[in-house]
Amino acid sequence: MEIKKSPKADLENKKTLFLEIGLVIALAAAGTAFAISSKPEPEPYTPPKQDVREQEFEMDRTIQQQEQQQPEQQKAKTQVLADVLTIVSNDTKIDTPDLLFSDDASAFEDFEFEVEEVVEQIVEEEIFVTAEEMPTFQGGDLGKFRAWVMQHVKYPAIALENGIQGNVVVKFVVEKDGKLSNIQVLQSPDKTLSEAAIQVLQKSPKWKPGKQRNKPVRVTYTLPISFQIKQ
Repeated sequence: MEIKKSPKADLENKKTLFLEIGLVIALAAAGTAFAISSKPEPEPYTPPKQDVREQEFEMDRTIQQQEQQQPEQQKAKTQVLADVLTIVSNDTKIDTPDLLFSDDASAFEDFEFEVEEVVEQIVEEEIFVTAEEMPTFQGGDLGKFRAWVMQHVKYPAIALENGIQGNVVVKFVVEKDGKLSNIQVLQSPDKTLSEAAIQVLQKSPKWKPGKQRNKPVRVTYTLPISFQIKQ
């Protein structure tokens, strides 16, 4: 007996239909995936802009809260800074004197500059005529020094030729270090004799300085130097 297949049970006839259905499903899945990937990302959240006055109010409020929490010393610092710093908006116009930016030199003509003159006063130490302990020269007094002067003084040749002679009275100061200073000619018969007297005193060795209350002091002397032509 021959077995016959039913046309309804024949799957070969439905092969094309199944292929079309699969293709439609694949296209639908691809379109859905593309739609999901191309969806724009959400934009980041941007807080609304606050008005400048609202920002100033919030800053003042924050500063007040910090002042309440800080000790008294920190409050004082905040108050000092508040006096120096002033918060202004961007549209606030700040007036500045035109004089600060002026290139005109005549703008400064009305200014008066006071210059305080400082005068340094030099206080000269006291010079004694008589001290508790008088200066000494090579272990002697003024007579010893006069003898040294007469041995070392040079008679000017021009004075000898012209027969000029006489006494030259000089004045000098024995300093605290033993040197001679302030050499002056008080009386002289001729300029050449004066110069000879000054030159010999400038070559004088050091003295032992005088003392007052065990402290070295300046002492002044007057000395006559005789210039005589021997016959």
